[in-house]
Amino acid sequence: MTTNPGRDLGGVSTPQKKVANVRRLRVWSAGAIALVLVLGGYWYFGASQSNRARPVDSAPVRVVQVVRRDMAVVEHSLGTVVANTTVNVTSRVQGMVDSAAFKEGQFVKKGDLLFQIDPRGFQAALEQARAVLAKDQASLVNAMRDRDRYVALAQQGAISDQQLSTTQTNADVMAATVAADKAAVELAALNLDYSRIRSPVDGKTGPLLVQPGNMVSANSLTPLVTVQQVRPVKLSFSMPQKDLARIQARQQTKGLAATLESHKDANGQPLSAPVNFTSNTVSATAGTIELRADFANEDLSLVPGQLIDVTVQLDDIPGALVVPRDAVNDGPDGTYVYVVENGKAVEHPVQILFDDTKSVAVKGDIKPGDPVITEGQLRVEPNGPVRVLGAKGASGGAAPGGARRGGARRGGNTMTAPANNG
Repeated sequence: MTTNPGRDLGGVSTPQKKVANVRRLRVWSAGAIALVLVLGGYWYFGASQSNRARPVDSAPVRVVQVVRRDMAVVEHSLGTVVANTTVNVTSRVQGMVDSAAFKEGQFVKKGDLLFQIDPRGFQAALEQARAVLAKDQASLVNAMRDRDRYVALAQQGAISDQQLSTTQTNADVMAATVAADKAAVELAALNLDYSRIRSPVDGKTGPLLVQPGNMVSANSLTPLVTVQQVRPVKLSFSMPQKDLARIQARQQTKGLAATLESHKDANGQPLSAPVNFTSNTVSATAGTIELRADFANEDLSLVPGQLIDVTVQLDDIPGALVVPRDAVNDGPDGTYVYVVENGKAVEHPVQILFDDTKSVAVKGDIKPGDPVITEGQLRVEPNGPVRVLGAKGASGGAAPGGARRGGARRGGNTMTAPANNG
């Protein structure tokens, strides 16, 4: 029996088997492609319909109403407390310091004894000057008697004119000597008084700079103690020269006042005092001008050298439109606020008149009562829907934690020329 090489054992030729396999593969491929197309179309059209049916989410925001009120234009500065008077107490005479009559940090009155310089030498000098004065006064009396006798003898022609002139000169010399002796007595008494060093002002003493037992010289550059008058005190602070025109205008009308928010009076109100000094020179290095105000400092809460925040009111903006600082956003075309109108956030450009870091006086197409967005601006699109979560109180205080669109606003006061508010 012979075998046909073109057939297999099953009786099917090899070429026919290959053709059948190819046809079967094509059928399966076409079916797979059709299935993919069907599934893809279902997903595409189904997702599109789902997206069209889903409403756009409203951005959650918080709002505060715009208010119209007078707004004070204030500037903040860092002031330094300065003693009303500072005296470096030194000795006017030379000697050894016997004792100090006060305790360090003690309050003293004008004329109170502070130091005692060894007085024995000055007392002896005074007694010596008085003795010399007494001797010369006796000599003056004798010279005047001689002069009177010589005047009588000259009238009788018993002596020459030269002798009379000599006795007159001797009397005049002794009179001048007595006058000099009196001045020496007064100087010695003054030096004795200078050995008792007294406080020249009412104030508070500092630390002892020269201890008892040390020698001191007259008018030494090293003080014995420093006494500072701390009732009242001065507060020195500086304002930028750009505010000089407002400072001068305010002084001519209502006057300037320096307010210390960190210190309260007996009624719980911030301490305030009128500005009574304006420097006549603008600092060329800092571009500022110095101002001062006097505070009574009855409770001694202000200490010389202390740094304190000072607030000065320079002007008023009557009837200003005021919004919280968090409501103002920075954009490429300037500043703006979002006003909620019919459930949408409408962008309104505004001009800043003044910014006190909490509230902002603005000018723009807004009106009192308009709800401006203070929180949630990052999720807001212009004219996009918003959902108001709840009010945060009246305008005039910044809403905490508010996120703003655009660049962050810088701290510090901002002021532009007030104009008619829209």
